[in-house]
Amino acid sequence: MTAKEFLSQAYRLDKKIDWKIQQVDSLNNLATKATGTLTGMPRNPSPSTSRLADVVTKIVDLEEVINAEIDRLVDIKAEITEVIRSVENEDYRNLLELRYLCFKEWEDLAREMNYSLRWTYTMHGRALAAVDKILEEKASECKECS
Repeated sequence: MTAKEFLSQAYRLDKKIDWKIQQVDSLNNLATKATGTLTGMPRNPSPSTSRLADVVTKIVDLEEVINAEIDRLVDIKAEITEVIRSVENEDYRNLLELRYLCFKEWEDLAREMNYSLRWTYTMHGRALAAVDKILEEKASECKECS
């Protein structure tokens, strides 16, 4: 796994969680719209006794998935933080934290660090090279342990 792939894991998982939260919101809206229809006609037997109960079950299931993914996100961020802390250059560490843990846009990141956008991109490339080196060292240590 490249440095960029490793560092981008948190962002991708964070977006996935956001999308699932939007699904829960949508299901909650659907649940408030779900109503029963009262008629004197006999009902057709079906395994589903209530649309509302079905929607609530889906919401609970999705919330469990979201909670598990949040736990995973916290673990991934801890791994990323550990690697970023291993980077010697403080500017590189700050850039990596702002980009891959705070999910800052490039323009905001450059402004916050008081650098030009071009220099920020250059530093980013150098910071990724430093992270690649750290990941390679960790991988070789793991092979030696086996």
